[in-house]
Amino acid sequence: MLYQQVLDYLYAQLPMYHRIGGAAFKKDLTNTYALLDFLGNPQQKFSTIHVGGTNGKGSTSHMLSAILQAKGLKTGLYVSPHYRDFRERIKVNGQYISRKYVIDFVEKMKPIIAEIQPSFFELTVAMAFDYFAKVKVDVAVIEVGLGGRLDSTNVITPELSVITNISFDHMQFLGETLPEIASEKAGIIKTNVPIVIGETHPESAPVFLAKALEEHAPIQFADQHYQAKVTGEDLYHSEFDIYQNGQLRYPALRCNLHGDYQVFNLQTVLQAVDCLPAAWGIDEKAIRKGLLDLKHITRFMGRWQLLAQHPSIIADSAHNEAGLALAMNQLQKIPHRKLHLVIGVVKDKDLQKMIPLLPIDGIYYFAKPDIPRGLEAASLQKTAAERGRKGRAYTSVKNALKAAKRKAQPEDVIYVGGSIFVLAEIL
Repeated sequence: MLYQQVLDYLYAQLPMYHRIGGAAFKKDLTNTYALLDFLGNPQQKFSTIHVGGTNGKGSTSHMLSAILQAKGLKTGLYVSPHYRDFRERIKVNGQYISRKYVIDFVEKMKPIIAEIQPSFFELTVAMAFDYFAKVKVDVAVIEVGLGGRLDSTNVITPELSVITNISFDHMQFLGETLPEIASEKAGIIKTNVPIVIGETHPESAPVFLAKALEEHAPIQFADQHYQAKVTGEDLYHSEFDIYQNGQLRYPALRCNLHGDYQVFNLQTVLQAVDCLPAAWGIDEKAIRKGLLDLKHITRFMGRWQLLAQHPSIIADSAHNEAGLALAMNQLQKIPHRKLHLVIGVVKDKDLQKMIPLLPIDGIYYFAKPDIPRGLEAASLQKTAAERGRKGRAYTSVKNALKAAKRKAQPEDVIYVGGSIFVLAEIL
């Protein structure tokens, strides 16, 4: 089979959460274990770091991967979903898994696919672990897909677990309250494995403390030890002074990411580095080099990504209440004449909470992400108009962006977001 035929086969045969939603979410790990047994349990053949949480998982995972790579460790990185190319999900030292490996893997797995009918995500996780074992990575950073306890990635015993934060998202699977959501996320805490929590929240912290105590897992809350302060920024880098327990530890630390909200992720990453095995030898030089060159060495995309200037076009994958609040706060700080917002969402988002976060004086271009879960542009337009956010509905994300470019002046800013799948169409 050719590479595209293999992808077509996977998309057609296996239920994908990002296309159809809840019907693709499997509420146990039986299929994942069956796939991994078939492959000889590759997940046991390399070291891992497990990264969960509501927001910031992708940035945190890429930062950790960049630092490990800068130290000279052969580093695997598994993330989801992808924007343009399926292979973005599985990288080693920033290089995508080969098309040939994807083809050969799917051919090899066809009998067990027919037998157990796994989800797209379950098979992709198995592929990643198989690949990382075959190419003999030193360590792999594994991003949780959804939740934690029942996520297909939760079959590893990592060197370190990380939970960035807790906020409202995917409540239909994880619970309606922050403690309920935290309980599902806390499912990645393993016996005697250190756990780093990025942000202390009064409703979720007791859940994490109780689970860590139960599992005898040493626990650290990053924001209780590290404080990152933005000291300068351009559209490509941000510069931080990093304090640990009140003392300046990393002055003028430059990171190839933009956005004040990265302070939370950076604090989490630095606390995580302190908890890694001493034998890995992660030092300040590796931290500085990895973060400075982050996008280049990890092929990171989709987070506050500058696509053009005059007017500035910024693509960002914030897609839930907490993430969007941070992104909109950041957007307002950019000097501009007018804000143009190309927005699309999926059907399961709470628009009554999301829309009020959008700037009231923005010019809006609504579009439906090109997936079955995408919300019709006219429906989004109507709900937004009820909250004073007015604009036109377009037949596609690309057409909406074209319209924004036509209307925008050089000193304006165009923001593209609302969903990862909106970005997938324009990156």
